[in-house]
Amino acid sequence: MTSRFAQWTLDVHDTRKMAAFWSAALGYEIEHDGEAPHLWPPEDAPPGSLTVWLQPTDDPKRAKNRNHPDLHVPDGGDVEAEVERLVGLGARRVDVGQSGDEGFVVLADPEGNEFCVLYRRHPRGA
Repeated sequence: MTSRFAQWTLDVHDTRKMAAFWSAALGYEIEHDGEAPHLWPPEDAPPGSLTVWLQPTDDPKRAKNRNHPDLHVPDGGDVEAEVERLVGLGARRVDVGQSGDEGFVVLADPEGNEFCVLYRRHPRGA
């Protein structure tokens, strides 16, 4: 037996604003449970899709995240169009030292948490 990823937990300041952003970005449903919203994958999501829990914090973000989610556009969709959609939702492009030859675009959510949108995926993860 081995462990599997189940949930991505993110510390945030404004839980409602961040729930709205990540729900729109991922197409997830928001369940408000007091101060810590939980985001659930849509019914048509693949089995085992991660949930998202937004944990409130007063601590400031100090530097580049040491871990972050990598998103992909299913079925060979238009990555640049998805990046622009995410920017329209409140994300912004960020420079974390990219060379320009990467297979991804680095963005930050409205509170500055980095994430990537991949141009290609490993064949087993398609």
